[in-house]
Amino acid sequence: MRVVLITLLAHYRRHPGQLAMLLVGLWVASALWSGVQAINASARDSYARAEALFSTQLDSIQRRNGQPLTIENYAALRRAGQPVSPLLEGRITLANGERLDVMGIDPLSLPAGSGWQSTDDATDLTAFVTPPWRTRLAPDTLARLGTNENEQAVPGSRPRLENGQRLPPLEIVASLPPDTLIMDIAPAAALLERGNTIDRLLVAPDQPTDLPSAFQRQAGDQLPAPDQLTGSFHLNLTAMGLLALVVGFLIVHAALGLALEQRLDMLRTLRALGVSGRELTLALGLEMLLIGLLGAVLGVISGVWIAGALLPDVASTLRSLYDAQVGVRLSLPWYYWLGGVAITLGGLATAGLGMLWRTARLNVLALGQAQAWRGGFRRQLGRMTLGGGLLWLIALGLYLWLLGRPAGEGLVSGFLMVGAALLGSALLLPRLLAWLLAKLTGRENHPLRQWALADTQLQLPKLSLAMMALLLALAANLGVSSMVGGFRLTFLDWLDQRLVADIYLRPGEERYTEVLDWLEARSDIIALLPNRQTEARLDAGKQSRPVSIDGITPAPALTERWPLLDTLDGREQAWQSVAEGASLINEQLAIAAGLELGQKIILATSRGPFETRIVGVYPDYGNPREEMVLAESLVASRFQAPPDSVGLVLEESSDGESLLADLDRRFGADSVSVIDRRGIRELAIEIFERTFTITRALNALTLGVAALALFTSLLAQARTRRAQLAPLWALGVPRRPLALVSLVQLGGLALVTALVAIPLGIALTWALVAVINVAAFGWRLPLHVFPLQILWTLGLAVLVAWLAALLPAWRLWRIPPRALLAEFEGK
Repeated sequence: MRVVLITLLAHYRRHPGQLAMLLVGLWVASALWSGVQAINASARDSYARAEALFSTQLDSIQRRNGQPLTIENYAALRRAGQPVSPLLEGRITLANGERLDVMGIDPLSLPAGSGWQSTDDATDLTAFVTPPWRTRLAPDTLARLGTNENEQAVPGSRPRLENGQRLPPLEIVASLPPDTLIMDIAPAAALLERGNTIDRLLVAPDQPTDLPSAFQRQAGDQLPAPDQLTGSFHLNLTAMGLLALVVGFLIVHAALGLALEQRLDMLRTLRALGVSGRELTLALGLEMLLIGLLGAVLGVISGVWIAGALLPDVASTLRSLYDAQVGVRLSLPWYYWLGGVAITLGGLATAGLGMLWRTARLNVLALGQAQAWRGGFRRQLGRMTLGGGLLWLIALGLYLWLLGRPAGEGLVSGFLMVGAALLGSALLLPRLLAWLLAKLTGRENHPLRQWALADTQLQLPKLSLAMMALLLALAANLGVSSMVGGFRLTFLDWLDQRLVADIYLRPGEERYTEVLDWLEARSDIIALLPNRQTEARLDAGKQSRPVSIDGITPAPALTERWPLLDTLDGREQAWQSVAEGASLINEQLAIAAGLELGQKIILATSRGPFETRIVGVYPDYGNPREEMVLAESLVASRFQAPPDSVGLVLEESSDGESLLADLDRRFGADSVSVIDRRGIRELAIEIFERTFTITRALNALTLGVAALALFTSLLAQARTRRAQLAPLWALGVPRRPLALVSLVQLGGLALVTALVAIPLGIALTWALVAVINVAAFGWRLPLHVFPLQILWTLGLAVLVAWLAALLPAWRLWRIPPRALLAEFEGK
């Protein structure tokens, strides 16, 4: 066995390109898949720590009049024997520009068993609640603090804030979530400059209370865990990584087939010397295992590097979309490394099983007949056609099944449908190419062109896998790019419609009325658009669910531009009804709850149940929450929601600078927060671009893998290919036409593949916006098709093919005639 294995491996010493092709295929497939899994594993670790901190869903105590709670309220309730505990939340900015969440707690009054509890050790507890207190944070959060004015952030140090204040001494707690600082409520109030106000009073769900009439108890909502909110995002990443894995293993499959075909004489000799088919198959399996282990280790190491480069963008995206804190440093469990190697070896085994099966079944004579080996390709085409047809039937069946499911469900089934359609199309591609070449060959009379078509048919068994990889990469590239481009156009258009006001002010509740009166007296303001926001529970039939309420001012300046997907009695009547107490709901709520126009729903308020009728549905792209719109005056009176912001629609001649200057002089520079429309739009676009950074990166890498598949396939068969061209040169065909024929052959195959990829990519775009997006996020995007992008896909396919064929063609151009004939004689 040792001699047989050494003999088989000696092939790669004479053909290093074959070994490089195998290793590269394994490397890139494993690297992209391992990189995605490393990102997902690190995110899951962050979610687990966050869920441990918020594991107990505690009830909260609020004031009935909507006013903020104070320390005095907490003290009075505690003296009255009520088991409440204060909580303060906010965000601080460090001197180095990093922004972190701060949570102030009182560990002495926290409910027993609460995930908020800081420590059970009395010594640590004393240090936590007495000056200079302690700041508890995760190890990966410490890395974000960095170096601050020549001061290294280490346990025990006190990093400086943007305003000059210092944090309490740092203390590492591995179980805390990233980007979160936990401290006693006293230093938290000082850092957040909150005075004596607090955000919530917490009480255990099973703890009875007897509250004064000024307070009310709200049951803790069983909010979804972070990994539930972000599950669709990670499933998208997994799908992209799986696509890259499949494309990479197509390279491996092609390389194994080419390597085996080039060793037919060697295999025949080994069998003639007495090596049994079982021993030969075992030796080939050991060879695959050695190469697979090397490629898997290289791939996992590269995957960690890719994940480290992309993780900051992923963390920023998840924070922007879902408010989920994810560490920017990789945190990989031990099974990640074994899993990366196992999935690579498993994929290699899948790619090589066919080769081992054919090797074990072929007899000695058949091993010496290359034509017999190639003849199996026709039988293989039949099996691939059957497999492709079955996969398309599965995709169609899943689609019909999804039609009967409630909207917003079936995310995994949607991905399975897309995967079945993509793989089915890839399996049908070789049959289509073979049929097309056979038709063209029968109609061509020019000798050189007829030879080129026949020669392309001869190369098809070797190039079919590379073309399948190119098809998958092109379809995914076109589909995802069209989805992202369409989302960008829709999002920007929707953003311009929703951002009606030129300036948005947050005056603060204590000065809200005074600022509003002052603004109403200004002649350069066309309209004031006050806004209030709150939360409530919605009852519709047998279901009850939390919902966000946006209280808006239905003035003409806003209603004329606010987009609506559907209305009960027309647009104008819908807004008139909203002013009278009706409601609009966003698409997310309509899909998730199955609500319909005209349906009556009940909202729980501090003044009892409030019934409203749905008169319209509006798009709310990018919003993970289920939301509804009511008139601002109604939200203030029935829900007692505090004022949030005021939008100012200015005269065209006013630039807003003088208004803001007058505002500063009248109320002080720091009394009112100001955000202009341009700033909001730029921030939204920045978040959007960051959201799809990793998608574009994986898309580009997948396309690069497909190009690599073509290049390695051509490189591996370059010597055999030149030997086939030698008789043509001897018959008088110059080398320049021969080199051009190779480019035209591969360019033609790539062009046909791209023409197939275009409708497949459009179908993929439809599936992403109409099935995947609805199931994942609860809203649907319009389908956009970009003609220039289609032309770019066609050109890109031909360009990739020409780049892959360039080196073999250049070698053919440079090879001396004597060497060309020598290769033919030694074939």
